[in-house]
Order: sequence, then structure tokens, then C-alpha cells
Amino acid sequence: MSERILVTGGAGYLGSVLVPQLLAAGKSVTVLDRFPDGLPHLAPCCAYEGFEVVKGDARDERILKDLVAKADAVIPLAALVGAPLCAQDAIGATTINRDAIITLVRLLSKNQKIVYPTTNSGYGIGEKGKFCDETTPLRPISMYGTTKCDAEKAVLDSGNGITTRLATVFGVSPRMRVDLLVNDFTYRAATDRAVLLFEGHFKRNYIHVRDVAKAFMHALDNYERMNGEPYNVGLSDANLSKIELCEKIREHVPSFVFVEAPVGEDPDKRDYIVSNAKLEATGFKPDWSLDRGITELLKVYQMINNRRFSNV
Repeated sequence: MSERILVTGGAGYLGSVLVPQLLAAGKSVTVLDRFPDGLPHLAPCCAYEGFEVVKGDARDERILKDLVAKADAVIPLAALVGAPLCAQDAIGATTINRDAIITLVRLLSKNQKIVYPTTNSGYGIGEKGKFCDETTPLRPISMYGTTKCDAEKAVLDSGNGITTRLATVFGVSPRMRVDLLVNDFTYRAATDRAVLLFEGHFKRNYIHVRDVAKAFMHALDNYERMNGEPYNVGLSDANLSKIELCEKIREHVPSFVFVEAPVGEDPDKRDYIVSNAKLEATGFKPDWSLDRGITELLKVYQMINNRRFSNV
């Protein structure tokens, strides 16, 4: 019998890349999602006999109870992602990002797996020149970082679970997001040819969405030896400031101009460099470089119209 995976929020940016990969690997997958945009991002998955769709809310314990009972492993992707969105909806951020995970942990038995995606924004502002690793104290600044770190603590305190501290994700997905930093700057380079930077010296780490999916599958396949631990998931050669990121994009779009603003601030004030050595020591190796991802994004931006409310 194939391994049964429950993915909450499985129709989102990460899920619409992960779920097809799980199915192609022979897993049975149940997706729990509200499908708020009404678009069939997972339509190709419907051809798989082992694919099941449940329309519902990941906070609804009645639904979760039945689905968890049938699962061998859970990957809870349902979340309000990013500092601006969580600041707009503090109740949603608390109930989805934190409380729903605490409920899920309570419902799981010790023989069930959970791979929880948190965020390396929990490191907040790091020490200059010093890499953040999994022993670095978490000092989240935003509500997004705080709720995700609280949920991660619940998973790790349970003694059963793997947490993945994701770098800033980029790349093309069936449920595309243009607001993520690399995706956003590349879109601006492709369309406006310019961007105004706030706090351009702030550094982040980056990871392609397909490598995030690969990391989840790696965790499932190596669960016994990785269980009970957090792992940073990022590109070790991509600890870049916003200015350095723009310089990288300009290698692909030579006409791209970027200017740092003398006033203003980034709503998500994370600034750190990250070590991914712990995950790499388990045999994980990313497939997608930043350059490859930018090339991919420039292709998709020839297809996307992000100006739906414009008359031009």
C-alpha cells in the first residue's frame, strides 16, 4: 500500500508544486484546502487514482480528525504567509499559522509523520558576518515569524516531527505568487525595468519552490534519522542583500535599474545569513540555482498579466 500523505493548504504556491511530485513518486495524497480563488491549480492531479480533494478549513478540528486518522504523514502548508498579510489579519495569522498546528500535533499519534514548514525569518536580525544555524536563538520580529516559530516549537516539543526553516522561496508555480522577493524584483525588471529598494543592504537566503518540495520528500524518505530536529532549507551560495539580488537579476536584464530609497523601511525587517550545512549533511542537494530560477521567471512573465485593473 502506498504511503498516504495529508497536505493542508495543498492548492497554494508550495502545494501545487509538491502534490504532483508526491503523486508521481507513488504516494496517495489528500489535499485539504478552501480553494479560495476557485482556480484548478491541481487539475492535472485528478488523473491519479490516489488523489483525493477535500474542500474545507485547516482549522476545523472535525475535518482534521477524520483526515489525520487515515494519514501516514502530514505536511501542513495552510498558512497566512508573509509579514504584510499577517499584519492585516492578526486573528487569521494566529488561528491558522499557530493554533491549527497545535491542534494537528495533538491529533497525531507517535507512528505518524509530520514535516512542518516554518520560516528562517524567525532568526530576525542576525549578527553581522555570523551564519545562523539551527542552534541560533530565534528572535522573530513580525507576527508571521512569531506565529510560525510558536507552531514549530509545538511540533518539536511533541518529540515527533521534522521542521524545515525555509529561506525566501522563489520560482514558478501553477499557483503563482509575484509578491515574493525574487519573483517581485524579476517581474519589475521584466516589466518596469526599475525598482526602488528599501534597506537594500538587508541580507536573506533563497530557495526555489521545487527544491522546497524536494526537501519535504527528502524528509519523508529519511524520517527516522532526521526526526525531532529543525533544518534550514536554502541555497548556501545565495545569502544575498537586496542590492546583490538586483545585481544578479541585471545580469539577465541589462536594462534593469535599481535605486535605494533614502527614506522608508521594509515591512519585513529580516536581515541575516544562513547556514544550510545540517540539511546538506543528510544528503540533500538543491537542483535550482538563483540564475536558473530567474531565467524561468523571465519566461513565465511573458505569459502573466498582473495589471488586471488597468485600462491599458
